[in-house]
Amino acid sequence: YIVGFSAGGDGVYQLAPRMSDKFAGAGMMAGHPNETLPDGLRNVAFALHVGADDAAYERNKIAGQWGEKLAALQQDDKEGYAHQVVVHKGKGHWMDKEEASALDWLAQFERNPYPQKIVWIQDDVLHNRLYWLGVDEPKPKTKIVASIDGQTITIHETDVKKMTIYLNDTMLDLNEPVVVVYNKRELSTTEAVRDRIVIQKTLRDPKDYYTAQIQVELP
Repeated sequence: YIVGFSAGGDGVYQLAPRMSDKFAGAGMMAGHPNETLPDGLRNVAFALHVGADDAAYERNKIAGQWGEKLAALQQDDKEGYAHQVVVHKGKGHWMDKEEASALDWLAQFERNPYPQKIVWIQDDVLHNRLYWLGVDEPKPKTKIVASIDGQTITIHETDVKKMTIYLNDTMLDLNEPVVVVYNKRELSTTEAVRDRIVIQKTLRDPKDYYTAQIQVELP
């Protein structure tokens, strides 16, 4: 989990979508998102608490806008975007610790290292991997949306032409062919080979690693 207040809340707005594969949940208290978008929070429980009178930098107004955006994202993707947005009436930048109610809500969530769907938007701080997707040459503001259903991996949206898909036996059956689909077109049917080098490259903890990979180059 990650929690931050004021400037620390600014940081949570930034880090939670950018590093969503690291967290079960994030608590943003009395901060400002700057240019960050909520789309990358698909697999992170996000608590947002701001005082209704906290008008500096329009923190209160923007909190309401983020609440609407998160609700709209969840409406379109009901298995993602768990959120709790509270604008505390009569409170300013200091909320008299009412924001602590977020902790009990966040505590019900556990990090899922292998979500069935990923929404990955690169920020200005670049990363080579998010969950089971990787890119060799990350670029700012690029977006990939991908999902797994059975033995089929679907790339729904992408600004990236080349990517790596990391796999393991928790996600699907590596003894069976893996199908990759993009734009309603089958790109490949591949035998994914288990490889210790992939384990070495991706091992983060005993519950978070991959055993095979597929290289994808879009037409």
